[in-house]
Amino acid sequence: MNHIKQLIFSQFKTFALLSVSIVFSIVLLMIRMKLTHSFFYLFLVWNVFLAVIPFAITTYLVSLPKLNKLKLIIWFSVWLLFLPNAPYIITDLLHLKISNSHLLWLDILVISSFALAGLMLFYLSMVDMKTILQERMKSKYIDPLIIFILFLCGFGVYLGRYLRFNSWEIVQDPISLFTDILEIILQPSQYYEAWLFTLLFGAFLAIGYWVFQNFKYKSES
Repeated sequence: MNHIKQLIFSQFKTFALLSVSIVFSIVLLMIRMKLTHSFFYLFLVWNVFLAVIPFAITTYLVSLPKLNKLKLIIWFSVWLLFLPNAPYIITDLLHLKISNSHLLWLDILVISSFALAGLMLFYLSMVDMKTILQERMKSKYIDPLIIFILFLCGFGVYLGRYLRFNSWEIVQDPISLFTDILEIILQPSQYYEAWLFTLLFGAFLAIGYWVFQNFKYKSES
């Protein structure tokens, strides 16, 4: 219990800012539901919940005084599995094409606010994971690994958005998941859009991470 209290107090500002962002997103969604009598965008609440999972994992791990290698590998695997859910919310902007024209501005605000919350959760979790890895890996391997994870997330978002796989698919239907992944890897010319999406979305995440990290370090100095 004391460990949890110390964690909350040490991260209070971060938790407060994230809470404000998520609550504001939900309020915007409720306003839209009231005006349109539609529950269509309610799935955004579930999406942001999934985005909280990797952040919760790294917040917990970074607070541990000791973390053995096996436990780190297990938690890292779970974290990596759920991580693409955070930036995935950006792709929900695709739903704007079915928006009512007179409330398009509200739909943009709703999706963008959830996407912003997802990105904040994503980058905060990435920074925490880098801190965790720096204590257990050689520094020369850290940045390449982080970049690889960012582009891997781009690929994960593609799998979720266009092939409709989710994080539990690795347990529920691993054969279909790995078959599709292998096909994309072995036949890149037939899946050029998958590679293009992965590269561009990964680059987007990498630039955002670089900006976020620099602003974070500047605020702490």
